[in-house]
Parts: sequence; C-alpha cells; structure tokens
Amino acid sequence: MATYTTLIPRFLRYVKVNTRSDPAATTIPSTPSLTAFAHELAAEMRTIGLQNVHYLKQSGYVIGTLPSNLDHTVPVIGFLAHFDTADFNAEGVNPQIVKNYDGHSPIQLDTAGKYTLNTDDFPFLANYTGHTLITTDGSTLLGGDDKAGVSEIMTAMEYLGQHPEIKHGELRVGFGPDEEIGTGADHFDVADFNAAFAYTVDGGSAGQLEYETFNAAEMKVHIQGKNVHTATAKGVMINALQLAVDFQNGLPQAEVPEKTAGLQGFFHLYQLTGTVEEADMTYIIRDFERAGLAARKAQAQAVADQLNQQFAAERVSLDIFDQYYNMIEILRKDMTSVELAKTALENLAIKPIIAPVRGGTDGSKISFMGLPTPNLFAGPENMHGRYEFISEQVMTQAVNVILEISRLNSQK
Repeated sequence: MATYTTLIPRFLRYVKVNTRSDPAATTIPSTPSLTAFAHELAAEMRTIGLQNVHYLKQSGYVIGTLPSNLDHTVPVIGFLAHFDTADFNAEGVNPQIVKNYDGHSPIQLDTAGKYTLNTDDFPFLANYTGHTLITTDGSTLLGGDDKAGVSEIMTAMEYLGQHPEIKHGELRVGFGPDEEIGTGADHFDVADFNAAFAYTVDGGSAGQLEYETFNAAEMKVHIQGKNVHTATAKGVMINALQLAVDFQNGLPQAEVPEKTAGLQGFFHLYQLTGTVEEADMTYIIRDFERAGLAARKAQAQAVADQLNQQFAAERVSLDIFDQYYNMIEILRKDMTSVELAKTALENLAIKPIIAPVRGGTDGSKISFMGLPTPNLFAGPENMHGRYEFISEQVMTQAVNVILEISRLNSQK
C-alpha cells in the first residue's frame, strides 16, 4: 500500500483554518474566510500540477484539471468536496493525535477531562483498534467533514502527478463552499466542470458508497397571536406560543429523527422563537419517496388549516420550499459511476457499505443538474461536534479508492 506523506500534514493544516459557513449570509461564499480559503486551495492546486485552475465567483467553487496520460479517450470523471464546516465552534481547532488506539480505553479530549471519546457512548470506536486517530481538544469540531475529502482528493491528484507511470484519463477536481448551509451546489456550473460523472468524497466510515438520499424540504411556520393583559385575556388573547405547541403536537409524534431509522422519513423542528404576540418555527421535512415528501407537506398544511378554523383570520401560515431530491432518480438511469466505485472498493478489499443516506450531499443537487454524482467515504466520525474524529488509515484508504477509480476508468 502506498504511503502518502503529505496527507495528514495537509489535513491538519486545513482544519486549523476557520471555514464555518454562515446561514444568515447573502453572499457567495457565505463568509470572507471561505473565499480566502478557496484561493489558497487554488494556489495549491497549481503547485501540485493541476491545470486550468479557476475560481468561479458565481458559485465559490475552485476547479482544476489533471490532464490524461493515456493514448486513448476515456470518460472525464470528477471528484468534489466541500471546504466549509458545520454550525459548531470552528475557531482555534487544535487536533490531537492518538497513535495505535487500543480499541477500548477512553480518549480524553480536554485537559479537564470533561469530554471523552469512549466505547460506552460510541461503541464503534472498537472498530479502530490499532489505528492512528485524530481528535479534537473538546472545544471545537474537527472539520473532517469535509476537509478530509479535500485533503484526500488533493493528495490523490498530487500522487498521480508524481507517478506518471500510473495511467489515468482526464480528471476534474472541484472544491466548494457552503454545503453545510444547503446552498453550496445551488450555482454549481456543470457545463464548466464538463465531466461524464463525478463523486463527492464526503461520507463517513470506510466503504460507504451512497447513491440514495432523502427528498428534502424546509418549512417555516409563522404564527400571529394577540397579546393582551392576562387580567382581561379571556376570549381575547391568542397565545402564539401555545399555537406553536399545538402545531407541533398535531404532527406525527413518532416521525421525528430521534425515533426513525432506515427508510423512514420525519418532521424535525430545529428552531423555535417567539412571544405571546408572535412566534416562528423552522422545520426540515424528509422522505425517501417524492410522493412521501408531498404527503408530508400536505399533512403539515392540514394541521395549520385545522388550527386556523378556530379564528376569524389566518393565524398559522406556512412557507415550504424543496431543498433537494433523492439522487437515485437520476443514478438508476445509468449506474456506471456506482458500479465503477463498487469495483474499486472490492479490488482494494474494502467491503462496500451501501445504504440510503439519512441526509443529503451536494451530489443530490448536482445529479439533478445533469452530472451523476454518488458519494464516497472520506472517514470522519461523529461529525459536526466536539466528539468528531478520523482515522489516518481510513483517510489513506479513501485516497486509494480515488486512485483505483481513476485507474479502472483508464481501461475503458
């Protein structure tokens, strides 16, 4: 197995830069730090030998090409990753390295011992016996989602550039912002990327190959109450907070993230603000079937309609918009990208883990733009929080998969 000496230093360098995206922003990318990081990546892409490296202002993506070294033509394939991080502290990331983990001992994150990685909370830690783990110090996320993917793609391209004896077709690389706030792929330029198919390197555990995602919508609920003094409230007051409770209780109580798994969809209330006078709620709605998503939206509207029947004027109003759709609708038409990745995993003795994603990737939107884009593992576990960690060995495997896909494609 090849050794990639730049992989971990590159990853550690990337995660120390705060690239947390901002859901309240209206710019592309959502923060100046994301723009700056994109330009840093562009400079590095040129250094390792990628050509036609360019930054697209309309999307915040930086794109580059590794030219083919074949004497025949094969499909152009792409590898994509996002460099923003999630809604958790990303300032002052201080990675810690645990070598040859014994598979059972708690890993202390902070010096006070308040936060530990342990097998009671995270039984899958035992799967990493003998691995070198990179963790946080308990005060930030790590940023493996998805700077691991960025590091792995960059390292694979660097390795191919240094080893011209390894045959490959033309490879396209793209790194983008704002995946964590759901807008990263909105302005992705499929024509500019100009590939037959692509992969996001944005999954978790080794072997994950994902090509089925939720259909997704966001729902904003606005509730207009009427506040009067409690002494004279009878028959007059309309408590917006109580209506918010009633709306939530009117939805299926068992169809929430903490009570569902597999192919079950859900309603997830993740934000509630308000007073007696006025309240706002924000939900995400998820279902693996397009018809199921439509039914859930209709169900929510029916709850609002029922509540509004109590009043002379509308008090509960909904604003629902679709976010992305299940990529299987596109990929089932041509499974070339999936079969190629599956073969690569099997050739490397990595057991493919194929299961529906209870979430989405940029590949969901990009697939519907005309570029089939399944998702490959990148390695991070416990993403989006202080307990995030990643294995050096799994990151190495991810680089191997990128190289093997490229090699297999060269034989067409």
